[in-house]
Amino acid sequence: MDVTVKFLGAAGTVTGSRYLVDLGDFEFLVDCGLFQGKRELRRRNWDKFPMPPTDMEAIILTHAHMDHIGSLPKLVKDGFSGPIYCTPATAELAKVLLLDSGKLQEEEAEYARKKGYSRHENPEPLYTVEDAEAVFPLFAPQNFKKPFEIHPSVKVTYYHAGHILGAASVKIQILGDSQSKNLVFSGDLGRYHDPILFPPTLIPEADAVWIESTYGDRISKPVKAEEELANAINEIFEKDGVAIIPAFAVGRTQLVMYYLYQLLRKGKIPSVPIYLDSPMAINVSKLYKDFHQDHQLIAVLDEKDQHPFQHAQLHYYRKQEQSRTLNELKGKAIIISASGMATGGRVLHHLFHHLPHEKNGVIFVGYQAEGTRGRRLVDGEPEVRIFGLEVPVKAKIYSIEGLSAHADQDELMEWAEGFSEKPKLAFIVHGEPDSAELLANKLSNELGWNTIIPNYLESVLLFKNI
Repeated sequence: MDVTVKFLGAAGTVTGSRYLVDLGDFEFLVDCGLFQGKRELRRRNWDKFPMPPTDMEAIILTHAHMDHIGSLPKLVKDGFSGPIYCTPATAELAKVLLLDSGKLQEEEAEYARKKGYSRHENPEPLYTVEDAEAVFPLFAPQNFKKPFEIHPSVKVTYYHAGHILGAASVKIQILGDSQSKNLVFSGDLGRYHDPILFPPTLIPEADAVWIESTYGDRISKPVKAEEELANAINEIFEKDGVAIIPAFAVGRTQLVMYYLYQLLRKGKIPSVPIYLDSPMAINVSKLYKDFHQDHQLIAVLDEKDQHPFQHAQLHYYRKQEQSRTLNELKGKAIIISASGMATGGRVLHHLFHHLPHEKNGVIFVGYQAEGTRGRRLVDGEPEVRIFGLEVPVKAKIYSIEGLSAHADQDELMEWAEGFSEKPKLAFIVHGEPDSAELLANKLSNELGWNTIIPNYLESVLLFKNI
């Protein structure tokens, strides 16, 4: 049996994770993500799959971020009908995110049709809500640390990766005629000291490793997130202002809610109303309760039966009418709303109404990519464009770094050092070129790994005649 892999994404870039493994009589995909970011990358989402999707027999997912699952509806629409393996939490999280993605695809196509800016006379969405729903019956949830068979020659085991709820690293054991080989895909690795998620599991044996390199070029500075958050909030409240926290619905919002609960419990911030104004974030937060075994958030219930995601000061706002009332807030309050980089979503309405007032504050809790509205605010621009109007920035802007869900270089190296013997091959994926190269050199120089930075659409023979 020969084993080959084709890199259909996350090669030379962070997004579009897709690795096609071919055993000759059985082909399966590890992850099925969307390309995001630059236009030339996004255009790849429309490319024809390199083999008929009807011929591919299974998909193994690491976690539910869109750059790992976002192409599933298109692949299913094009004929794939096999099982999609993932952890139970990933299956439920994927349903939330894929439905939202299908809705956005439909809205973008309709907007392009109205405005006439598409190259196509009748622009179509990449996929629809209905296409997203067609994926759900194919999910085949599997528990952590329990091996399962996807073919007589292939056994798979999921291990905790941190990063987000349900995220996994994957060990794939391939049983050949004369020997067996272990493939290990890191997925996206989380932090080793996350207060909510389990740390990434060390996996001792691998013949070939795929390791992400998103932050392979940086070491995160120590951050006292709780303390920094308290300082920012208290400074805003001294002026009787409103604190707005733009945060992504998956992972970051839940981490912020955890820290706010701790600050309230310890009396480090005033007991004020906290509004979670994001239907998706509310749905995701519920999953943390449903899958309590997948994280280390131990609820220390007090006499009022309170919980970091459900306590007296926390208010969930699903409806738009509720959201609109927050634009009129005058006194001390905290609003958490998406999106995390202020590129869209309900948070734009809050920024539109609250940015022009000096007493208010905006607290960014994650990296702000170049070109985003969040980056312009953090960089101190005096005005930002929202809803076609220039809005004066009088509110104070805060930025708390170090709350990333991605392992930094030291943590990636710590995970790599967990192998009892160095793998024969190590593919550095899911990173920009500089980041991938720096991590590859470090793994090679310090651990003696045989590192490869694959190219997009490159095929590699992993093992011959096993």
